[in-house]
Amino acid sequence: MSSKSDHSNQKSPAVKANIFAAGAVLWRKSPTDPYDIEIALIHRPKYDDWSFPKGKLDPGEIPVVAARREVEEETGMRVQLGRHVARVSYLVPGHRRRKRVDYWAAEARHGEFVPNDEVDELRWMSPDALTGALSYQVDEKVLRRFLQAPADTSTVLVVRHAKAGRRSAYKGDDTTRPLDKTGRAQAEGLSALLRAFGATEIHSADRTRCVQTVEPLARDIGAEIALEPALSEEAYREDPASAQALVRKIAARGGVQVICSQGKVIPDLLQWWAERDGITLPPARNRKGSTWVLSLSGGILVDAHHIDSALPEV
Repeated sequence: MSSKSDHSNQKSPAVKANIFAAGAVLWRKSPTDPYDIEIALIHRPKYDDWSFPKGKLDPGEIPVVAARREVEEETGMRVQLGRHVARVSYLVPGHRRRKRVDYWAAEARHGEFVPNDEVDELRWMSPDALTGALSYQVDEKVLRRFLQAPADTSTVLVVRHAKAGRRSAYKGDDTTRPLDKTGRAQAEGLSALLRAFGATEIHSADRTRCVQTVEPLARDIGAEIALEPALSEEAYREDPASAQALVRKIAARGGVQVICSQGKVIPDLLQWWAERDGITLPPARNRKGSTWVLSLSGGILVDAHHIDSALPEV
């Protein structure tokens, strides 16, 4: 398992990413020590390399869904995705093409590896033993990012409701304004995205457009939608502390909690949470239909990643 030259060191600013892939750092709790973890490396006979599982996006697929699918196809492991680890890009050797890969942390929940056409061996290793084992320096960068925060985190998914047309064009009570055609497509896409993280419970501001945004997810996982009036814009403006206390209570419930709210709630709420727990939020446009993936350890927010859209890039 010797290290090879790193094709990612080839720089070419003129070449934008035109191959998109996703994968994960696959981990499990050590079978001999519950306080330690092991990380999976796979061997691909076609390239004779050792790396993390990854693969190209299928047509119409988004990275987070592709990451879960690729890991399960290559390793046989059913996984639950956690925090976003890294986005890397590199030139494909011998081609004027640049590949972009998103990696998430992925806990192996159950399954068994069976050699297949792409992968003939899987090895579980302690993080310390991985030094020099990876074939590419770009994977070593991904590993360093993975080890900067705890592997075993809980996840809260905060969603801004999908598109619902213009407020001025809706003649009825704005609390009942429904999703438009684009919004309904976003809601279906959000179900796939949120299920990739193992969503278990759903909470929504008491606005029709918020509830409709998470209805496809509720249908797909067989869950009820808990209405949370404190998460509406009007209630948050009057009493932000109540909403802040509520989301902390929701986060403490366990499982993977989904919270759907509005555009004048989420940025302020997330900024309060980040400042409270001492992290810096990444830049985000907080568009309709976007999702914040919040990773917590011991009840403390340790990472926040923003997914701009649940729909595939065109």
